[in-house]
Amino acid sequence: MAEGPVGERPLAKPPVRKLAKDLGIDLRAVTPTGRDGVITREDLHAHAAAQAAVVAPAAEPAVVEAAEAVAAPVPVFVGGDVRVPIKGVRKATAQAMVASAFTAPHVTEFVQVDVTRTMKFVRKLKESGELGRDVRVSSLLLVAKALLVAIKRHPEINAQWDEAAQEIVLKGQVNLGIAAATPRGLIVPNIKDAGSKTLTGLAVSLGELVETARQGKTSPADMQGGTVTITNVGVFGVDTGTPILNPGEAAILAFGAVRELPWVHKGKVVPRQVTTLALSFDHRLVDGELGSRVLADVAGLLEFPKRLITWG
Repeated sequence: MAEGPVGERPLAKPPVRKLAKDLGIDLRAVTPTGRDGVITREDLHAHAAAQAAVVAPAAEPAVVEAAEAVAAPVPVFVGGDVRVPIKGVRKATAQAMVASAFTAPHVTEFVQVDVTRTMKFVRKLKESGELGRDVRVSSLLLVAKALLVAIKRHPEINAQWDEAAQEIVLKGQVNLGIAAATPRGLIVPNIKDAGSKTLTGLAVSLGELVETARQGKTSPADMQGGTVTITNVGVFGVDTGTPILNPGEAAILAFGAVRELPWVHKGKVVPRQVTTLALSFDHRLVDGELGSRVLADVAGLLEFPKRLITWG
């Protein structure tokens, strides 16, 4: 990170200075992006995220991907309390999440979706090798594609709040974050310009992101510049949650477990594969109508996944 000249006081407004103090961030280590070199809240969030990437462990990361996750080592309790130091990825993530929760007014909406056709489509793509024999295909891939198509139809959700300039910045490309769990904490690398990719291109990029995280090689650059994130809580058998926004982003989608449930289909109650989606968004940037339309679009595309090919 760039630093100012020795003895020069970094430029920042009082609320930003207080936030930096609360997060334990030295303003001299933060790269400013505001007008006239002023440090903004978003700069602090980006700095915290970058620090999380820098201190990520060199081995054994577990990407929160469909059908696989590796839990952190469990402390051994022998007759009393165990204290675990808060440091590294966990400390940086905690700071960023607290800042996000108390800076951006969160709203979360939920929808249950019949994803029977999506799960069949995943199997078809796997068996046919349509996307390439070495390309990994998962339900997460189709959720990601559905979200990207929904953003293409509603680009206002791909935005950022600029506190210093008092402006909403509509982002020119979608950098799609995928939440990744490691034994020491959470990281969120992102796929640059994911919205421009075909389904095959997205699958390849997602596979590369997974492999890089597995090898502990996620770089700070891979962590920066995200605009929207997906977190796959379903891999842990969880139905849904109220995800906290990745700092500086306008929305995050939680993908829950896919379960066989009784469902009214074509006028009859039959077993169908159902999941719950949860979309959290920054209410300064996204009103209820926009958030609802995006979530409904994602749900509709997953219910009828062949539309992904038409729109994608």
